[in-house]
Amino acid sequence: MPGQLLELTGWKLTLPAGQQGKPQEIVEPELSSFTNDFFRLNDGRDGVVFTANAGGVTTPGSSYPRSELREMNGQEKASWSNTAGTHIMRVREAVTRLPVVKPHVVAAQIHDAEDDVIEVRLEGEHLVVEYNDGDDGATLDPAYVLGTPYDLEIAAADGHIRVSYNGTQKADIVKSGAGWYFKAGSYIQSNPSRGDAPDAEGQVVIYALDVQHTP
Repeated sequence: MPGQLLELTGWKLTLPAGQQGKPQEIVEPELSSFTNDFFRLNDGRDGVVFTANAGGVTTPGSSYPRSELREMNGQEKASWSNTAGTHIMRVREAVTRLPVVKPHVVAAQIHDAEDDVIEVRLEGEHLVVEYNDGDDGATLDPAYVLGTPYDLEIAAADGHIRVSYNGTQKADIVKSGAGWYFKAGSYIQSNPSRGDAPDAEGQVVIYALDVQHTP
């Protein structure tokens, strides 16, 4: 089961299924043994496949569907600030599928109570970390090949967010805030109104995922 491969005690899963505006959510302890078409082991049984379809159910705050983990603190939603302590997410993952018309998918985020703080997203072949509502960004890989695993580290501390890709720091973003939390998975950035078919998919495989918070 996916939960036996990844340590999921600190996460909640949101799926592109359920009722519009109220997508299905899976929490611990159910999450450790849960699997379906949107959240399953890959054929090699060494990664968890997150799949979101363009016509799927969305959260109230977004028009795009997701199969995505949200950081938790026990049964409570995680919430922290990069002005105190050090907060690091390390993930080994690969983007394996993109929708055809608008080939964009978000594979990792820092989010706050209102909006994304940063997004790691693939736009065609351009893998980028974006911030300030997409007005600013830094290239992680200008020619990413679908299915290629990469190691991502997002470290938030001292009013900075530093993003490393395959061991090399690619961005040092000066930004402070509170109410932050990590997310990882497949957050497709298209829907039928963008021209994609309802069954068009964004897909991400996560091989390893770890979050550390230190005072």
